[in-house]
Amino acid sequence: MDQKFEAGINFAIKIPKSNYEKTVAFYRDILKFDVSEKSINNPTVSRTHKVKFGNNIIWLDCVDNYTHAEIWLQLTVPNVSEATDYLLSHGIKNCDELEVIPDNMHWIQDPAGIVFNLQSIERK
Repeated sequence: MDQKFEAGINFAIKIPKSNYEKTVAFYRDILKFDVSEKSINNPTVSRTHKVKFGNNIIWLDCVDNYTHAEIWLQLTVPNVSEATDYLLSHGIKNCDELEVIPDNMHWIQDPAGIVFNLQSIERK
């Protein structure tokens, strides 16, 4: 099975609550990026800010129980189900327990522990 993966435009930085305000200020006030707070209803993310980062979007996610920051990336595929089967055949299992996610997406991790959101390619 030949599977095609593409980098998505979104990535998230999961930030401990103790560093969150300073991190938002860094992107907004020091780097002067377009930063806006967005409402979120998620049991693990208490606040989120959207940062326009060139052609990409950084989501600054406040995670109350983290002790260090993590970067989570986005992978897009034509068919999530087929990609999931392909990854499973290579020993990569879903880890959807990491954070609430829509049913048509999955979380996976690379061998180093970097988290990826696997979702369908958005067509415009």
